[in-house]
Amino acid sequence: MKTVEHEIHIAASPETVWNILTDLESYADWNPFIPNAEGTIERDARLRVRVEPPGNRSMTLKPRVKIVEPNGRLVWLGRLFVPNLFDGRHEFIIEPAVDGVRFLQRETFAGVLVPIALDVESVERGFEEMNEALKRQAETVA
Repeated sequence: MKTVEHEIHIAASPETVWNILTDLESYADWNPFIPNAEGTIERDARLRVRVEPPGNRSMTLKPRVKIVEPNGRLVWLGRLFVPNLFDGRHEFIIEPAVDGVRFLQRETFAGVLVPIALDVESVERGFEEMNEALKRQAETVA
């Protein structure tokens, strides 16, 4: 297993950050890492997301929503073809902090292809770019 994460402080309320994060239709307007996402944010729903890691090829995934805790946590699980080949558990965590929130984006990768197929640096840069863009969007709204 390999975990990649990036956190950032956002000067906005948990509700503001959650509303932006769960408005999948608006991702094209602000999100450079996941510029397209479709579906409903509810447990067991299947999403369709296009991920564009910096310096790497884009891919379209169909993860299943596992956890929805409004204003707190969103988790989905994506798989490449079959379980245990290349799985990614993607977490978005919003925690209250002084003057805003701590936003953490984390993905835990597992499967036999992870050691040869995962470009950690590209994913880290993608998380950083998305988190910075979310910060700008939320602080503009706030």
